[in-house]
Amino acid sequence: MSMFENGLEKNPANYVALTPITFIERAAAIHPERLSVIHGTLRLTWRQSYERARRLASALAKRGIGHGDTVAVMLPNIPAMIDVHFGVPMAGAVLNTLNTRLDACAIAYMLEHGEAAAVIVDREFSAVMQEALAGLPKRPLVIDVDDPEFNGPGERIGDIEYESFLADANPEYAWMPPADEWNAIGLNYTSGTTGLPKGVVVHHRGAYLNAVSNILAWPLPRHPVYLWTLPMFHCNGWCFPWTVAAQAGVNVCLRRVDAALIWAAIRDYRVTHYCGAPIVHNLILHADPAMRAGVTHRVSAMVAGAAPPPAMIEGLDRIGFELVHVYGLTEVYGPTVVCEPHEDWATLGAGERAALNARQGVRYPLQECVTVVDPETLQPVPADGETIGEIVFRGNITMKGYLKNPDATQAAFKGGWFHSGDLGVLCPDGYIKIKDRSKDIIISGGENISSIEVEDVLYRHPAVMAAAVVAMPHDKWGETPCAFVELKAQAHATEQELIEHCRRQLAGFKVPRVVIFGELPKTSTGKIQKFELRQRVRSTQAIDP
Repeated sequence: MSMFENGLEKNPANYVALTPITFIERAAAIHPERLSVIHGTLRLTWRQSYERARRLASALAKRGIGHGDTVAVMLPNIPAMIDVHFGVPMAGAVLNTLNTRLDACAIAYMLEHGEAAAVIVDREFSAVMQEALAGLPKRPLVIDVDDPEFNGPGERIGDIEYESFLADANPEYAWMPPADEWNAIGLNYTSGTTGLPKGVVVHHRGAYLNAVSNILAWPLPRHPVYLWTLPMFHCNGWCFPWTVAAQAGVNVCLRRVDAALIWAAIRDYRVTHYCGAPIVHNLILHADPAMRAGVTHRVSAMVAGAAPPPAMIEGLDRIGFELVHVYGLTEVYGPTVVCEPHEDWATLGAGERAALNARQGVRYPLQECVTVVDPETLQPVPADGETIGEIVFRGNITMKGYLKNPDATQAAFKGGWFHSGDLGVLCPDGYIKIKDRSKDIIISGGENISSIEVEDVLYRHPAVMAAAVVAMPHDKWGETPCAFVELKAQAHATEQELIEHCRRQLAGFKVPRVVIFGELPKTSTGKIQKFELRQRVRSTQAIDP
């Protein structure tokens, strides 16, 4: 035994398991009367938010729900969604945030596969949840959330209403941190389009580290005013419920993404930060300029979900928004790569600066390694910005694995790396740039075409709101690019006009042969659902692997 080990063992004085639950305890102790939540007319302080989380943990414990149990929630971005990110793990249970746009069949599968002991559901989603529950062999405890800000249809379907559930519980509940920081804190299902979705299990240690990495990577100052445009069900809101608590900020809740509501919140509450997929930022950017009236401060925005078009980055900069580009997956807790800017980029022209910022970037401060490797040999590709490989991750901000799916877990961790399935290049300065998902590469006459490259050009047309390019079968070339385009309100463009626009900036074989206009199908987080578009044109890659 080394002298540095003899008599120097871990003990309660020098070792505590990492957990993001401690962030709310600290916020309540140091900033008890600072605002924690704004939701309609409701205002909560950090003292009150901490009490609500402890009440939730107490109420769950009273019903025998604790370590190893799953608590599923079907909630929009409302105060209860903040509560559950702390109260559920305080009880020792695992939080399963369900995608609010799923159908009853998918929800029923997740509830059964995750063995939900309790379900907390907002009245807006009661009908689909009732249908899902009807298909279960055993009904879990069902708790209704009757949010006063919701005025639509929807009945209570549960055993008890959420506020009543909390009212009868202990606001000073003596919660305990996890015995092991490797314990699960969350269960998030991937949005696969074929087969069954996989249950991604994440742990307390990773949630803690990524919540802190968000602060370091943005950077996020003390007491931010954070607007919830990103669904909290998506990768636990990229860990931002825990991040905002760590900085004792304000959670401005938003039940739905609406340009008018977003601009009003930015103005009325002086929102400083928000996150979202490119489609959300485009919605804000292209909203009626009159909505911006009264907004005089700069806003920091974080974008992920797809490579942001340089045109969007330039546009946000013009209206006073500073955009930080991040990249990640559910399996790595959301964002864990950031396009960290360099000071000398500020001296570059807007276009060149936007092109640099459109890259995915470098690893998060507390992630161990992210690189690009040859998918067969697992050897790093040259840092030449040209050689395409698979983006892989390694470190503490990586999932435990897939629930009840050892084969998928083993495949995902092949060779000691988490395999993303994304294809990219390593630039000379060490920054990663995605070229495409493996299924989104278009092979035309033996030549690889990046759909992202073609989309970037389309986004530069002044009439284009959103664009997606997929492979379309071709008798001679095998595949050719087909563009689906959603135009801005009141804008007009013809198919030939957009094809000529692309021809001026791309090699001939990369130019779309067909342009189809209309609203693009999107997920609840704003990602364009390319698998639907591939199915429309009967692509050979029409079904996602």
